[in-house]
Amino acid sequence: MGKFASGIYEVLNTSKYVGNKPPHFRSSWELAFMRMCDSHPNILKWASENVKIPYQRPDTGKYANYIPDFMIQYIDKDGSEHVELIEIKPSNQTTLEAAKTQGQAFQTALNAAKWTAASEWCKRKGIRFKVINEDQIFKNNKPRNSKKRISRTRRK
Repeated sequence: MGKFASGIYEVLNTSKYVGNKPPHFRSSWELAFMRMCDSHPNILKWASENVKIPYQRPDTGKYANYIPDFMIQYIDKDGSEHVELIEIKPSNQTTLEAAKTQGQAFQTALNAAKWTAASEWCKRKGIRFKVINEDQIFKNNKPRNSKKRISRTRRK
Protein backbone atom coordinates (compact mmCIF):
# COMPACT_ATOMS: atom_id res chain seq x y z
CA MET A 1 0.00 0.00 0.00
CA GLY A 2 1.39 3.43 -0.95
CA LYS A 3 1.95 6.40 1.28
CA PHE A 4 -0.82 8.97 1.60
CA ALA A 5 -0.29 12.40 0.06
CA SER A 6 0.52 15.00 2.69
CA GLY A 7 1.89 18.50 2.90
CA ILE A 8 1.09 22.15 3.36
CA TYR A 9 -1.39 23.61 0.90
CA GLU A 10 -0.40 26.98 -0.55
CA VAL A 11 -3.56 29.11 -0.35
CA LEU A 12 -4.12 31.17 -3.51
CA ASN A 13 -7.13 33.22 -2.37
CA THR A 14 -5.77 34.33 0.99
CA SER A 15 -8.79 36.54 1.73
CA LYS A 16 -10.98 33.39 1.87
CA TYR A 17 -8.75 31.38 4.20
CA VAL A 18 -9.50 32.17 7.86
CA GLY A 19 -7.49 29.46 9.59
CA ASN A 20 -4.91 30.25 12.27
CA LYS A 21 -2.22 28.09 10.68
CA PRO A 22 -1.34 27.02 7.12
CA PRO A 23 -3.65 24.22 5.93
CA HIS A 24 -2.07 20.77 6.15
CA PHE A 25 -3.49 17.99 3.96
CA ARG A 26 -3.15 14.35 4.97
CA SER A 27 -4.61 12.78 1.83
CA SER A 28 -5.16 13.52 -1.83
CA TRP A 29 -8.86 13.81 -0.99
CA GLU A 30 -8.17 16.60 1.50
CA LEU A 31 -5.92 18.30 -1.06
CA ALA A 32 -8.69 18.14 -3.67
CA PHE A 33 -11.15 19.60 -1.17
CA MET A 34 -8.73 22.44 -0.28
CA ARG A 35 -8.35 23.31 -3.95
CA MET A 36 -12.12 23.42 -4.32
CA CYS A 37 -12.52 25.63 -1.21
CA ASP A 38 -9.80 27.96 -2.43
CA SER A 39 -11.19 28.38 -5.95
CA HIS A 40 -14.97 27.90 -5.82
CA PRO A 41 -16.79 31.24 -6.07
CA ASN A 42 -19.62 30.15 -3.72
CA ILE A 43 -17.25 29.35 -0.87
CA LEU A 44 -16.83 32.62 1.01
CA LYS A 45 -14.50 31.48 3.81
CA TRP A 46 -12.79 28.28 4.84
CA ALA A 47 -10.41 26.97 7.46
CA SER A 48 -8.59 23.71 8.07
CA GLU A 49 -8.56 21.97 11.47
CA ASN A 50 -9.62 25.10 13.36
CA VAL A 51 -12.18 23.61 15.79
CA LYS A 52 -11.66 21.28 18.78
CA ILE A 53 -14.64 19.30 20.01
CA PRO A 54 -14.40 17.16 23.17
CA TYR A 55 -15.73 13.62 22.89
CA GLN A 56 -15.63 10.44 24.96
CA ARG A 57 -13.64 7.58 23.48
CA PRO A 58 -15.72 4.37 23.36
CA ASP A 59 -12.67 2.15 23.97
CA THR A 60 -11.25 3.86 27.09
CA GLY A 61 -14.09 6.09 28.32
CA LYS A 62 -11.60 8.98 28.48
CA TYR A 63 -12.20 12.36 26.92
CA ALA A 64 -10.18 13.52 23.93
CA ASN A 65 -10.47 16.28 21.35
CA TYR A 66 -11.86 15.71 17.89
CA ILE A 67 -10.65 18.15 15.23
CA PRO A 68 -12.80 18.09 12.08
CA ASP A 69 -10.97 18.59 8.80
CA PHE A 70 -12.67 21.78 7.58
CA MET A 71 -15.04 24.59 8.35
CA ILE A 72 -16.59 26.32 5.35
CA GLN A 73 -18.97 29.22 4.84
CA TYR A 74 -20.74 29.14 1.50
CA ILE A 75 -23.73 30.33 -0.51
CA ASP A 76 -26.02 27.58 -1.80
CA LYS A 77 -27.84 27.50 -5.15
CA ASP A 78 -30.78 29.38 -3.61
CA GLY A 79 -28.56 32.20 -2.36
CA SER A 80 -28.68 31.19 1.32
CA GLU A 81 -25.53 31.28 3.43
CA HIS A 82 -24.45 28.25 5.46
CA VAL A 83 -21.59 27.24 7.72
CA GLU A 84 -20.56 23.59 7.87
CA LEU A 85 -17.95 21.47 9.58
CA ILE A 86 -16.69 18.88 7.12
CA GLU A 87 -14.93 15.60 7.83
CA ILE A 88 -13.39 13.69 4.92
CA LYS A 89 -13.18 9.93 5.42
CA PRO A 90 -13.02 6.89 3.16
CA SER A 91 -16.36 5.12 2.93
CA ASN A 92 -14.87 2.03 4.62
CA GLN A 93 -14.50 4.08 7.84
CA THR A 94 -17.99 5.55 7.84
CA THR A 95 -20.25 2.53 8.47
CA LEU A 96 -19.70 -0.86 10.04
CA GLU A 97 -21.19 -2.46 6.92
CA ALA A 98 -18.46 -0.87 4.79
CA ALA A 99 -15.61 -1.82 7.15
CA LYS A 100 -13.56 -4.64 5.66
CA THR A 101 -11.16 -5.28 8.56
CA GLN A 102 -11.27 -5.28 12.35
CA GLY A 103 -9.13 -2.12 12.32
CA GLN A 104 -11.61 -0.35 10.04
CA ALA A 105 -14.48 -1.48 12.29
CA PHE A 106 -12.67 -0.03 15.34
CA GLN A 107 -12.00 3.22 13.46
CA THR A 108 -15.67 3.37 12.46
CA ALA A 109 -16.77 3.06 16.11
CA LEU A 110 -14.29 5.75 17.15
CA ASN A 111 -15.48 7.98 14.29
CA ALA A 112 -19.10 7.50 15.37
CA ALA A 113 -18.28 8.85 18.85
CA LYS A 114 -16.47 11.84 17.33
CA TRP A 115 -19.27 12.56 14.88
CA THR A 116 -21.99 12.34 17.54
CA ALA A 117 -20.10 14.94 19.59
CA ALA A 118 -19.58 17.10 16.48
CA SER A 119 -23.26 16.89 15.51
CA GLU A 120 -24.31 18.00 18.99
CA TRP A 121 -21.72 20.81 19.03
CA CYS A 122 -22.86 22.03 15.61
CA LYS A 123 -26.53 21.90 16.59
CA ARG A 124 -25.78 24.18 19.58
CA LYS A 125 -23.98 26.60 17.22
CA GLY A 126 -26.67 26.52 14.54
CA ILE A 127 -24.36 25.10 11.89
CA ARG A 128 -24.18 21.84 9.95
CA PHE A 129 -21.90 18.83 10.27
CA LYS A 130 -21.21 16.63 7.27
CA VAL A 131 -19.02 13.61 6.61
CA ILE A 132 -18.04 13.23 2.99
CA ASN A 133 -16.24 10.39 1.26
CA GLU A 134 -14.73 9.67 -2.12
CA ASP A 135 -18.15 9.49 -3.77
CA GLN A 136 -18.89 13.13 -2.91
CA ILE A 137 -15.41 14.44 -3.74
CA PHE A 138 -14.88 12.72 -7.07
CA LYS A 139 -17.55 12.32 -9.71
CA ASN A 140 -17.57 8.64 -10.50
CA ASN A 141 -20.54 8.50 -12.91
CA LYS A 142 -22.08 5.62 -10.98
CA PRO A 143 -25.87 5.54 -10.87
CA ARG A 144 -27.26 6.84 -7.58
CA ASN A 145 -29.56 3.85 -7.17
CA SER A 146 -27.27 0.85 -6.82
CA LYS A 147 -30.18 -1.54 -7.48
CA LYS A 148 -30.58 -0.11 -10.97
CA ARG A 149 -27.42 -0.54 -12.98
CA ILE A 150 -27.35 1.44 -16.17
CA SER A 151 -24.92 0.31 -18.81
CA ARG A 152 -22.81 3.13 -20.17
CA THR A 153 -20.69 3.30 -23.24
CA ARG A 154 -17.06 4.24 -22.72
CA ARG A 155 -15.86 7.53 -24.07
CA LYS A 156 -12.64 7.50 -26.00
